[in-house]
Amino acid sequence: MKHNHNVEHHHDHHDKPHQTSGKKGNIIIAGLTSGHGIFHWFIQSFFVLLPEVEASFNLSKVGVGAISTTRETVSGLVTLPGGVLADRLRRHWGLILALCMGGFGIGWLIVGQSPSFMILIMGVGTVSIAASMWHLPAMASLSHHYSHRRATALSFHGVGGNIGDAISPVVTGFLLGFLAWREILSIYAVVPLFIAFLVYWVFKDIGKTSTKNGKTNEVTWSNETRKVLKDPLIWGITLVSGVRGMAFIALITFLPSYFSSDLGMSNLSRGVHFGLLVAVGIVSTPFMGYLSDRIGRKLVLIPGMVFLSITVCLMALFGEGVSLIILLALLGTFFYSDQPILTAAALDIVGSGVATTTLGALSFVRFLLSALSPIIAGILYDNYSMDYVFFYVAGLMLVGAFLLALLPLKPPVAVAKGHH
Repeated sequence: MKHNHNVEHHHDHHDKPHQTSGKKGNIIIAGLTSGHGIFHWFIQSFFVLLPEVEASFNLSKVGVGAISTTRETVSGLVTLPGGVLADRLRRHWGLILALCMGGFGIGWLIVGQSPSFMILIMGVGTVSIAASMWHLPAMASLSHHYSHRRATALSFHGVGGNIGDAISPVVTGFLLGFLAWREILSIYAVVPLFIAFLVYWVFKDIGKTSTKNGKTNEVTWSNETRKVLKDPLIWGITLVSGVRGMAFIALITFLPSYFSSDLGMSNLSRGVHFGLLVAVGIVSTPFMGYLSDRIGRKLVLIPGMVFLSITVCLMALFGEGVSLIILLALLGTFFYSDQPILTAAALDIVGSGVATTTLGALSFVRFLLSALSPIIAGILYDNYSMDYVFFYVAGLMLVGAFLLALLPLKPPVAVAKGHH
């Protein structure tokens, strides 16, 4: 697959490395990262509350699965039109971010108050739309404001999500001792409703670019979008991202049940083991992003994915006791960091004018591929054992590494310009 090298030139006119520095830049990173943390806090808490939800509605396991599938599918369907829309409404990114935060709160309120399973699913759908739409302008603006340190900025955004992931199960588990799941969600929902106003106030100018006419030329925009969606390299990265998403969601869905049912861990022990994976991820993700900004995306991604594949295989063989702790820590070093780097690799190729369209296309394929994955993993787990799930995940990681090796990626800005 030969890549057309003319593609690089179509966005030079407005892709001069744009650096937002000082106080304003810090506010952008801190604000978007905190917002990201709130989204992940809720989503992770909901996993902890699922057994309670299951009992309230007398759900089968398929019913519980339907909740997750709804989330992945709705997220996937929203991101493609959502990305195109966000690029068109760039001047209103602050408003879009605020509406997402508000919609997120409303969605959780619907889930918390839901009288029937159908309304619960509608609430989950609302939450998924808000969460997916938040990510598009958030990540595109980081990529635009920090084009020299793109993966570093995106990794920080990722860490905000990871911190939410790490703390929330513990807090929510603790609150379950005192409150019903509906009360917890309804109390939580108030937070984003309040923060929505703050988000608008802080980010109202985030999408305004310093172009002279202030309006993106419609013709350029549609041509660029067409070029992006025709670029085989973008679809190659998207496919790798999708395969990686399949591996990620399969492992993350069944690790908790493996810990409790196969290894007989207590709730606390399960939380600690799971927390270890995320905690190592929090430390290593920005470092891996920084490394890929320095030495190039492939040099970090390919060894990383092969390393993950080997680690997951070892979990099938030695997955308990002290060796499990060591393997989880090793897994954490790369388990969360490859996604922001893949995103950065895609954004290295496109102009900032169509960044959200690109992110939308990436997420769309990723979610649609990963929606099927827990079902495949569940069948393997039910009919054989967790070991087969480990081998399935390891196989996907190797496929991802192999596909990535075939792609002629564009070097990051810092590497290309020889910045040190």
